[in-house]
Amino acid sequence: MASSLSALLLLCLAASASAQLSPKFYARSCPKLLGTIKGVVTAAVRNEARMGASLLRLHFHDCFVQGCDASVLLSDTATFTGEQGAAPNNASIRGMGVIDNIKARVEALCPQTVSCADILAVAARDSVVALGGPSWNVPLGRRDSTTASLALANSDLPPPSFNVSDLISNFAAKGLGVTDLVALSGAHTIGLSQCKNFRDRLYNDSNIDTAFAASLKGNCPRPTGSGDANLAALDTTTPTSFDNAYYRNLQSQKGLLHSDQVLLNGAGSRRTRTLVGTYASTPSRFGRDFAVAMVKMGNISPLTGSQGQIRLSCSRVN
Repeated sequence: MASSLSALLLLCLAASASAQLSPKFYARSCPKLLGTIKGVVTAAVRNEARMGASLLRLHFHDCFVQGCDASVLLSDTATFTGEQGAAPNNASIRGMGVIDNIKARVEALCPQTVSCADILAVAARDSVVALGGPSWNVPLGRRDSTTASLALANSDLPPPSFNVSDLISNFAAKGLGVTDLVALSGAHTIGLSQCKNFRDRLYNDSNIDTAFAASLKGNCPRPTGSGDANLAALDTTTPTSFDNAYYRNLQSQKGLLHSDQVLLNGAGSRRTRTLVGTYASTPSRFGRDFAVAMVKMGNISPLTGSQGQIRLSCSRVN
């Protein structure tokens, strides 16, 4: 009974924290915030389309590790080891310079008012829009953590080797359902991935188009350590457009990552397979579900009220 009451209390506290977030949180304290963020993100994506995917991924990698608290942005110091050196982030996490640029401009407008966590959430939305994807109202009011966890970054971020059951369990642990999983996986309609993330799929998976695999093997040799950082598009059809081509690629067995393709034809994929088909044939449904899932993801364990702090620099605590 005590355990059940404790669990119920935690759920109530989490719901209360999420309820404090509001798209109008900075309407009075920083009215030019959204326009400022959009301007910087749009320019960055125009300069390098891949940056849109990098900023979206940065928000995801933040939220899945101790909640949406900008912990991923904290740099290592002599006495502190952050998340950027974790296996899923090391030599692949990008976009911190764009966030720093936004933060500097926002601090000039509204000193010590806007959190880095909120900047990440809005920048992710604006990146999707800049590449032709859907928009949504971003609930705001998060505060920044004063800690980060290398261990949690290594354990909580789903690796490309995951099967369907692994992915469903991983997302469920964050309060996200199967629809959220398949919709958010559609973020792989943009961006690039390193050879080390898809090598095993090229040489070991059977659910892969042979011509597609052959076209990638030259840039991703079999020996581990050879060409590990070489890049390939997650969506070879329209890699710089946020659309539903990712799902059509899965239907052609051209998903780049093992964790992508299993959504269609991996063991236990009945529930995810139906959604892949829906999103492949109905782009508007994908757009709506993606937007809903992004809001849900942005509500993972936010710090609000007097929790945490508003960092003056996103890379270090005050």
